[in-house]
Amino acid sequence: MTTEEKLARRKLSLLELASELGNVSRACRIIGYSQQQFYEIRRNYQVHGAADLMDRLPGPRGPHPNRVSEEIETAVLEHSLANPTHGCLRVAEELTLRGLQVSSGGVRGVWSRHNLLSRHERLLRLDRAVSREKIELNPEQVRLLERFSPEFRERHIETKGVGELVAVDTFMVGHLKGVGRVYLQSVIDCHSRYAWGRLHTSKLPLTAVHVLNQDVLLFFEQHGVQSRPSSATMAANSAVVRTVILRAFPSA
Repeated sequence: MTTEEKLARRKLSLLELASELGNVSRACRIIGYSQQQFYEIRRNYQVHGAADLMDRLPGPRGPHPNRVSEEIETAVLEHSLANPTHGCLRVAEELTLRGLQVSSGGVRGVWSRHNLLSRHERLLRLDRAVSREKIELNPEQVRLLERFSPEFRERHIETKGVGELVAVDTFMVGHLKGVGRVYLQSVIDCHSRYAWGRLHTSKLPLTAVHVLNQDVLLFFEQHGVQSRPSSATMAANSAVVRTVILRAFPSA
């Protein structure tokens, strides 16, 4: 039951209670309406029936007479998908050059109906479209997604390709009865963010080497990523956590 239907039922209950009690003032106090509202509700009920008890917002019942046509609305959405950072004025100007007459207010109205008023919402729409439809992006769209995506914006390590730099972390997961401490060796490629992980009962550097040899390098080899380990750096943040950075440059 919608909110409008609940309000209509409450008004109908007011009329029925006033009829049972024979006292309009008392019925209004119980239900929470004024006597003026009661007489307006009764008059609408007597003239139009129970259907008129539902509250109606002012304005046109159907689409607004000044609403843009479906052709223009489709063109606005397509342009906003291809250029999510363009403002409503620029979108209107671009469509005018294509022979489609629309004002900046009309563009904003289309955005409002589709929840695209902010630049962030239009960029999210482009990101969802890429994930769902696998559309081909132009260089400008790729730059915009990388700029506004938290994954790329908060990245503090830049790499040129997959396999150039991977990070290996060791940390304790917990303690299992009969087993002892359990550690997770996690590896992540700093470019693609693809990750690997293995559980061990030891945090020795040998376990990190085991993950790299058995999982990471083997995965790179299976997918045609040629990498050659050139140097390794280990930093101890605490007694439990150790970080190993493996730099692997593509072989010529």
